[in-house]
Amino acid sequence: MTTNDYLRYLQREIHTTVVATVDEDGLPVTCAVDIMDYDDGGLYFLTAKGKSFYDRLIKRGYISLTGMKGKDTMHSVAVSVRGKVREIGGDMLPSLFAKNSYIKKIYPTAEAQEALTVFKLYEGTGEWFDLSKKPIERASFVIGDAKPKLEGYYISTGDCIGCRSCKNVCPQSCIDFSNVSAKILQENCLHCGNCRKVCPVGAVKKLSESSAQ
Repeated sequence: MTTNDYLRYLQREIHTTVVATVDEDGLPVTCAVDIMDYDDGGLYFLTAKGKSFYDRLIKRGYISLTGMKGKDTMHSVAVSVRGKVREIGGDMLPSLFAKNSYIKKIYPTAEAQEALTVFKLYEGTGEWFDLSKKPIERASFVIGDAKPKLEGYYISTGDCIGCRSCKNVCPQSCIDFSNVSAKILQENCLHCGNCRKVCPVGAVKKLSESSAQ
């Protein structure tokens, strides 16, 4: 899947997300925000200019959001995105209203709609997490010029002794032992860290500590 595929799923299939911002005291604040549209450059949402949410967006210029779809936890897909946002004003309001007509029930008149403005998340990173598959499926993606964030673990080729201590503690059985130096299948890893904890030679390392895969 491409970044566009993930953004399309977030906008069309999930739509309503929980967004986190930071207040004037440096504390997290969450609210529900609908993703109104997407394109190659990012995600679009709107808010009223009189809200505290608007003030936090203007001051911080950064959000983190997550949306989920599924009948229960084990049949759900989650998409999370974090990144930079900017206000782009009201020019897109007509097209967003056309695609999300229910907004007119909340802001029914032209006068009421004057309160609204559009924001774009134009640069950031995201993660796809599908618990409905066995083993689980995860993938990362980037929006705009953001650099990928390395999370999870890898097994250092030169250090692994092939003892398989990590085999029994991996909840998703996502370690490939076809070679003497084992390999973590990143697309199925939960990032739980069990393999690192039990490795007798310290061969399991955080991806954030190295560019090795």
